[in-house]
Amino acid sequence: SFNSIYKSYAAVRNTLATTLSTQVKADNLNAQLRGFKDAREAALYSTAIPVSVPETLIEQVNKALPLHHRYVKLRKERLGLDELQPYDLYTSLLNEDPKEYSYEEAQKIALEALKPLGDEYVSVVEQAFKDRWIDVMENKGKRGGAYSSGSYDTNTYILLNWSSTLGDVYTLVHEMGHSMHSYFTRKTQPRVYGGYGIFLAEIASTLNENLLTHYLLEQADDDMERAVILNRYLDGFKGTVFRQTQFAEFEHEIHQMDQQGKPLTADGLDELYGEINWKYYGEALEKNRNIMREWSRIPHFYYNYYVFQYSTGFSAATAFARLILDEGQDAVDRYLGFLKAGSSAYPIDVLKKAGVDMTTAEPIQLAMEQFETYLDELEKLLQ
Repeated sequence: SFNSIYKSYAAVRNTLATTLSTQVKADNLNAQLRGFKDAREAALYSTAIPVSVPETLIEQVNKALPLHHRYVKLRKERLGLDELQPYDLYTSLLNEDPKEYSYEEAQKIALEALKPLGDEYVSVVEQAFKDRWIDVMENKGKRGGAYSSGSYDTNTYILLNWSSTLGDVYTLVHEMGHSMHSYFTRKTQPRVYGGYGIFLAEIASTLNENLLTHYLLEQADDDMERAVILNRYLDGFKGTVFRQTQFAEFEHEIHQMDQQGKPLTADGLDELYGEINWKYYGEALEKNRNIMREWSRIPHFYYNYYVFQYSTGFSAATAFARLILDEGQDAVDRYLGFLKAGSSAYPIDVLKKAGVDMTTAEPIQLAMEQFETYLDELEKLLQ
């Protein structure tokens, strides 16, 4: 399947390179006409996010790449492979029997996991369950996946497609995080400030996932259950912080190449993407030439410096989780202030007021410390 899909992309690689090159040229021209240093500075201007934020992210993640290499090597060893290919990065490390969760059980787990957020927060979650803000089960004609929705004047509804897996429990608390963010923002702010930008959007949902992981690890009955939870967290971290930062680094490099007058050809894009990919995954991953073409199927590269915000959101959520679990009510009050702020201030200022400064390296370092702690434990359990 992996080889087949990349064979299809390879057949139109020159067309895709031209399409991406045109988008990059448009970003750079827009920045030049408006007097910005580069396209990244132009893209961040409207939200007042300093260029130092993505720069610090890439710098700190690069420093922590040996941790990622350790996890990739662990995958190779645990799966018993002579060669670890890119498509082996998404396989579970454990042969456990999948545990099933009813929706009723998941509600109880969610309420317990989210208790650290305080009575005000949990009471609204209870209201969402009681008043059926959630479309739970699969149905004919219903779209797949899950999302949080609603408008300024409605409840913050959630769509799910329940299949009784641990992943569904995580999806429930994730989407509930979005809905609670929207609920508190709309309840507190006038309509003009009743939304929030993408820089903040994934924080509330990912924080809930962090709290769920913490709760499930506390409640785990045996080593296998702990290993399953840890494996899930580390895979999520790999796919969000490391992978999305890898994308952000590639995106900035191609904008810089175009700005310097270098052509963005299919061959050149392959080589650059391959170099960055090998750097991020280390020696344990085989240098499969097909993965060099992955740039051609990633839609985020057309979104003009959007993708780094997944990584910063995950890092901010980790910092909030640490504060809430360590400090208790004071941190909860600041976090609720973040949820209620909406777009009444710029994203960086909203976070600073709540106690998380994304202009520093600290939130990313905290996230890496959490990754290392969980990686250490998983390595011991798998021995």
